[in-house]
Parts: sequence; C-alpha cells; structure tokens
Amino acid sequence: MSRAPVPSGAPDCSVGPLRPEHAGEALTVQYAAYLSEGRRYRTTEIPPLVETVEELAADLRRPDVVGFAAWLGPRLVGSARLRGVGGPDPVAFVRYSVAPDVQGRGIGSALIDAAHEVLPTGTTSWLVTGVDSAENLALYRRRGYAERGREVDAAGVAVVRMERLAP
Repeated sequence: MSRAPVPSGAPDCSVGPLRPEHAGEALTVQYAAYLSEGRRYRTTEIPPLVETVEELAADLRRPDVVGFAAWLGPRLVGSARLRGVGGPDPVAFVRYSVAPDVQGRGIGSALIDAAHEVLPTGTTSWLVTGVDSAENLALYRRRGYAERGREVDAAGVAVVRMERLAP
C-alpha cells in the first residue's frame, strides 16, 4: 500500500500504511490528540493515554490489525488502527488520532475513508468517544457512524459507542 493524496485543505498530506517502526511518532500524535480529551474528562487514564510505544508496535504486528498513517510532508500527523480485521466476527474496533494543530483539514475524514476501504463488505466498525466530545461526535456522524449506546468506561468517563457498517 503506497501513500495516496488526501483530498482536503491539506494538499501535501497523504495516507499510507502505519507500520511498527512508526509507533513512536504515532504514539506522540495519539497522546497529543487525546490529551484534550483527558483534560475534558479530568483523567489521564483513558486507554489512548496509557498505551505504551511497545504496546502500539506490538498491536501493529498482529495479523488482525490494519493501520494507516496520515503524513503532512515528512511528519506523521494522524493515524487509524482497526483491530479484528479478517477475524471470525464481522466487527472491527477503530481508533483515530489527528494532531491538534492540523485538525479540521480533512485528515480525520481521509483516515476514516481509508479504514473503511479495507473492511470486508458487511463488517461493522465501532469506536467510542466521550459524550461531551462534540467535535468528534459531529465528525463521526458526518462519516456515517451512528450512536449505539452509552456507558461509563474503566476510567470513569461517560462514552458513546458508535458503529458504521462497511458498504
């Protein structure tokens, strides 16, 4: 899979594979992206903020994980990871991250599109986001996700579970 241009307000941005050797850069972006969520919910215990570089790299080595990176020139500015791809259940968990300074430029949408292109027809992708994360909720709804429930996660954060069926 090679890098493809992102049709957005970031003309020099491209999306390509996220590999284990990108784990450090991807984790830096993930921490930056989720730090505002941690502040919003007054905790640093949400899963994206406690993951280690070793865990992220190991995740990317799993056969059921597909990762995408968004690059702005040589800089990794976003990522998407799908867990459960090609497994026995037609369900995949997705985590998206975009660096705060480039949010709103179509990078998140491009990562969502790339993630859904690799899912087999009929596969449901799901994610969680905080109930008060209006920007995230709006983006996911625009990209075809629908709310399927609410719960409180292990960090004590009220989250919305959202799902989207692959075409």
